[in-house]
Amino acid sequence: MVHWNSDKLVKFEEEIAILFNSGEIKFPIHLSNGNEENLIEIFKEIQPQDWVIGSWRSHYQCLLKGVPESELKSAILQGKSISLCFPEYRIYSSAIVGGQLPIAVGVAMAIRKMRTDEKVWCFLGDMTSETGIAQSCFRYALMYNLPITFIIEDNYLSVLTDTRKSWNSIKLRYEESKNTKVISYKYKSKYPHAGAGIRVQF
Repeated sequence: MVHWNSDKLVKFEEEIAILFNSGEIKFPIHLSNGNEENLIEIFKEIQPQDWVIGSWRSHYQCLLKGVPESELKSAILQGKSISLCFPEYRIYSSAIVGGQLPIAVGVAMAIRKMRTDEKVWCFLGDMTSETGIAQSCFRYALMYNLPITFIIEDNYLSVLTDTRKSWNSIKLRYEESKNTKVISYKYKSKYPHAGAGIRVQF
């Protein structure tokens, strides 16, 4: 399933950053960096029939799920970077904080009812993991043993604020949870929350 290595993923994001900073991309973008190896390992488990559902930072997930580079770049240039959806590759994303979570749970419920061999992989950030909708979805998926795995991509930040400081806590709830439906990894990116660090957008 995985046809990308870290260098290729980084190169793609760097090309998008150049396009954004030059003004060719006039819409919001959220770039990844520093989590390439983590995602490559996770995608070794993701099968073609599986569903990948993520948030506004999903370029890497799209590439690793099989979306052609040219098709992804075209969608980004059209302003769809924060809500990339490619149904033919079974990948969806939402720009709404926590918006992808109930969708992912709903898909997992449908899979359970149809008794197929599909699975859902839902990506979210550390601040989103602290929201009520995330906690409800985690618990529901566990109690009904749905075919879903939530992946918390912890970059320590909620936009520009340290997530743990914002909650006055050394640990986040997922770090103390034994929910088998939730996995996580930590990383730090060279890019800001939005944009590419040179041209100011908002």
